[in-house]
Amino acid sequence: MRQLLYEITHITAYNYAGRVSMSHHMLRLTPRRTVQQRCLMEEIHVDPAPAVTRKHSDYFGNTSHFITVEHPHSRLVVTARSRVAVSPSFIPEPTETPSWESVRSRCRGDHSGAALEAHEFTYASPLVPRDADFAKYASTSFTKDRPILDAVTDLTRRIGEDFKFDPTATTVTTPVAEFFAQRRGVCQDFAQFQIACLRSLGLPARYVSGYLETDPPPGKTKLRGADASHAWISFFCPGIGWIPVDPTNNCLPSLRHITIGWGRDYSDIAPLRGVLLGGHRQQLQVSVDVVALGPLEQDAKEADDQEQE
Repeated sequence: MRQLLYEITHITAYNYAGRVSMSHHMLRLTPRRTVQQRCLMEEIHVDPAPAVTRKHSDYFGNTSHFITVEHPHSRLVVTARSRVAVSPSFIPEPTETPSWESVRSRCRGDHSGAALEAHEFTYASPLVPRDADFAKYASTSFTKDRPILDAVTDLTRRIGEDFKFDPTATTVTTPVAEFFAQRRGVCQDFAQFQIACLRSLGLPARYVSGYLETDPPPGKTKLRGADASHAWISFFCPGIGWIPVDPTNNCLPSLRHITIGWGRDYSDIAPLRGVLLGGHRQQLQVSVDVVALGPLEQDAKEADDQEQE
């Protein structure tokens, strides 16, 4: 099956009110290799240049870079560029998936293989609590013996209808309960709320960070830097694996979603985190470009497959 090739440029700039004498940062900006996608090229440039750079895989298998900047600075710019080939996701027929109760029982009782990994994502995490109110909201979709994908897509539809996307309503620290009460927020809030609903029912769900190719308004040219980091979720279904769901856009991700990685919630997969000595207040600017280059040529795909082998 043909793959679609994307080129991604993600620029993050911090402007500090005072001089920073030293800073440590964890970067998670490299697209992950999955069944649906392959990262063909990745590079990260940091200005000022770091004295220390270490690349490793974190607990969840995401590519991470740890850097230390020892040169005094009042501005830090991190530019990540990558080229990624994405294949269509396999989406099973919703009514042919197992009942959600059987998935819950399987993940509770079978602590081996994939089910053991999934079991870990049934618990509360730093930013996603389990609560009876979340379970009650979800229960309208999770009726007795309903196939799990059918139930999850119905929950996704309801979240899209009941909640409003509003980039001014929340911050990265807004609790899930506050988002639930005010019914507005950004993709991080939508994702963490749906995860809270599923985990509160005893179902495994994880937070996915990445990018979404967007279209300009009709008749307009797409502006540089107009894209942004995006977040969605995936839930576990025995016999199939992890199935992605985008509650912000009420869809099942496929060719237009590019995955950076996943974790329990945003705190596990934040694009940049850091500790500074000095600096005082800071101003953040983020620019993201996701450009579709067209289908990946077959000879390039085959050459990459041989290199991976």
